[in-house]
Amino acid sequence: MTDTPEQELFSTAAITSFRLNGQFLAIAEELAKPAGLTAAWWQVLGAVLREPLPVAGIARAMGITRQSVQRIADLLVHKGLAEYRPNPAHRRAKLVAVTEEGRAAVRRIHPRHAVLADRLTAELGADEFARIVEAITRLSAAVDAITERAD
Repeated sequence: MTDTPEQELFSTAAITSFRLNGQFLAIAEELAKPAGLTAAWWQVLGAVLREPLPVAGIARAMGITRQSVQRIADLLVHKGLAEYRPNPAHRRAKLVAVTEEGRAAVRRIHPRHAVLADRLTAELGADEFARIVEAITRLSAAVDAITERAD
């Protein structure tokens, strides 16, 4: 039995996404380590840099399980990098907020992050990089749309 062209595209997109995810996670670990963070800690802190969010909101935004976010949030709070705050919208689902110590850790990542961003932009070109980001964003939204309809 042979795959249809659509199945080939789907498989190639999935395999490439898995590889890209692994590449980004390896880079994130390297960037985060000197700041005393892991990639997962950085990911959760990054989700709440602009505004505090409940664990479920972080999980949705990051595409990871609520249980994983809860475990990481508890660790971040224990280490003083984040704190729980009351949630006016939901009494039991507290908000996760970054502390000044957490912001400082994320700031320590910034210089090396900027270097890698500049190198990738130089490799692809700014316009092409922007098109790629737009395309993978649309792909993610399309996967959300078809999986939500399937539920």
